[in-house]
Amino acid sequence: MAKVDQATKAELERLELLLMDPAVRRDREQVGALLTSDFMEFGSSGQAWTRDATLELLANGTFTTPHVEDFAFRWLGSDVVLVTYRTSRSDEVGEQTVTLRSSIWTRESGSWRICFHQGTRAS
Repeated sequence: MAKVDQATKAELERLELLLMDPAVRRDREQVGALLTSDFMEFGSSGQAWTRDATLELLANGTFTTPHVEDFAFRWLGSDVVLVTYRTSRSDEVGEQTVTLRSSIWTRESGSWRICFHQGTRAS
């Protein structure tokens, strides 16, 4: 399979970062437009989240934008891309948590939507 082109990489990175924007996360309509109807997440807490539970959590939760690095992209099919990256954030006492993240994005009618996300604590 061909390498993911720069335009696709830039768009998917932009969308991942958009989902980390606290103002966007609170906007059910904006987030809902980026999630497939069967979206699911395995959170770094070990909990599984459905689309509806994710929308509810994001609309009502507090969130500090993490530091993000090491984006990588891999085609899984003609309109499916695996995006992986690492996030880190420090808590109130300065302890850092690093999480490895992976998302599966599908292109539907020319627009990218996320169908799966997983966060796995690395430290």
